[in-house]
Amino acid sequence: MCGIVGYVGDASRTLDVLLGGLSNLEYRGYDSAGVAVGGDELHVEKRAGELDALEARLSDADVAFEGPVGVGHTRWSTHGPPTDANAHPHTDETGRVAVVHNGIVENYRALRDELEADGVTFGSETDTEVVPHLIARELRRGLDPETAIREAITRLEGSYALVVAVAGVDALFAARRDPPLVLGIGDGEYFVASDVPAFLEHTRDVVYLDDDEFVRLDHGGWTVTGTDGRRVEKDVRTVSWEAEQTGKSGYEHYMLKEIHEQPRSLRQCLSGRVDELGGRVVVDELDGLGTPASVQFVACGTSYHAALYGARLLRAGGIPATAHYAHEYATAPAPVTGEDLVIGLTQSGETADTLRALRKGAGRGAETLALTNVVGSTVTRECDHVIYLRAGPELGVAATKTFTSQLVGVNLLAAHLADGGGGRQRDLVSALRGLPDQVQAILDGSAASAVIEEFADSETFFFLGRGFDYPVALEGALKFKEITYEHAEGFAAGELKHGPLALVTADTPVFAVVTGDDEAARKTIGNVKEVEARDAPVVVVTDGVAEASRYADHVLKVPATDGRLAPLLANVQLQLVAYHMAAGLDRSIDKPRHLAKSVTVE
Repeated sequence: MCGIVGYVGDASRTLDVLLGGLSNLEYRGYDSAGVAVGGDELHVEKRAGELDALEARLSDADVAFEGPVGVGHTRWSTHGPPTDANAHPHTDETGRVAVVHNGIVENYRALRDELEADGVTFGSETDTEVVPHLIARELRRGLDPETAIREAITRLEGSYALVVAVAGVDALFAARRDPPLVLGIGDGEYFVASDVPAFLEHTRDVVYLDDDEFVRLDHGGWTVTGTDGRRVEKDVRTVSWEAEQTGKSGYEHYMLKEIHEQPRSLRQCLSGRVDELGGRVVVDELDGLGTPASVQFVACGTSYHAALYGARLLRAGGIPATAHYAHEYATAPAPVTGEDLVIGLTQSGETADTLRALRKGAGRGAETLALTNVVGSTVTRECDHVIYLRAGPELGVAATKTFTSQLVGVNLLAAHLADGGGGRQRDLVSALRGLPDQVQAILDGSAASAVIEEFADSETFFFLGRGFDYPVALEGALKFKEITYEHAEGFAAGELKHGPLALVTADTPVFAVVTGDDEAARKTIGNVKEVEARDAPVVVVTDGVAEASRYADHVLKVPATDGRLAPLLANVQLQLVAYHMAAGLDRSIDKPRHLAKSVTVE
């Protein structure tokens, strides 16, 4: 995995379209890149490292990379390290077939042994390379290209988004099982990619593929068929956002741009969903959803922190709720009944672990609901209900605006469920309406960049919180480690004295989230005193309601608001902390090492 782009159209444009598409997909994270372009024969070039290494090699190539079809790929290593040989596309021994692939071929070892026994010589360590060799074998048996590809696919176990080019055939073939693929329908030209930004500058008309669908793209158009070969009718949708929305708009990094977009993304999430005059929440997508007997959240990474927050929020409203790592739930799902609700939080709508967990819940009879940012994504087509985050495109690998929109989304859900769908919570509605302006105030006045300068030489960072602040402390630590590459840990503040306190020294900055003035806040202040007594520098992120600032070396302030929403504001300060530390360390902020934006393998 990670980024796929394919093109059928003007032979003189193919290479530029592929390289432009791969550039637009760089945000997903990758460690090598390659292209295959051709017509009667295929020309392949691939390189480990950044895209500019591939572009430099192409500029020195002694053949013209022109042709009516082409495929490109940015790889995030799974089988084999990032080398030229392991980069995609992969070909058969004659170079007749070129394949790019996202996913994992789980039975590749058995297939490789079989092919090697037939005399095939492999040139890489990847699982993907078995695919072009399987296709080539079927071609040698006399099958036409489409049938040969279909036959090869039947041998694959695991997950795949495949795009295949065959020399002498002015067409591309693609197939999907689990990882996403989307078609772009242009004027006399056609695209296939793992994500819409790959071709958004060329067309906004898209077709989302479902599992076990097969595509042929040629100059005559596009067709989608099922495993039985029968044509599948697909809707063409128009993406609502423009290509320029995926640019940096003058910001140094996508992440910083997206942090500053949060007032707008929150307004979009709330638009039409809160009636301040009536003091009620109105979420049309939840019509028909009653109050469940219990709720199970499933999610990974940043989304799991939103799930922890959401489960606590529902429990506070009297609804039994738990949060589960999706990859754990998928292998050992909790018991459910037809009266229970399984909620998947996935920013991309394509997270493999979360999709599998939701399928487990649905298979046991539970209703399912998704909170996601991507219209048309797999999760939206499989769940019974969907709440769209409306955050707009997020290209930084480290999630920011989608997380705050998730926190708002679960508040909308909780308000809807609190009284059987009426959602009458005047105080919450008023606080929600004020959130965008309060986030803007933080962005305009944050002292995070100045505070973090003092800790540039520190190697370990702790993040503490209780109650609703605890998931935000975890998220603050995750964001910090993702983009700074420094060691950071988040803890429930009360756990500090049960072990982690042994690690606290004068060189361990501690970030404590303290909002409100309830029992949780007061006890967190007690934990702050514990680390202060060990000479640890303390940064308190607080609304000032409690007296936490008295015990802090530095204070990052947030506006006072409803206690359920204050952690969201604290999170914005922690986003800025992570960003400014990473910028000071000159890290690759938008493309952190080893990480991908959308994790589409389990």
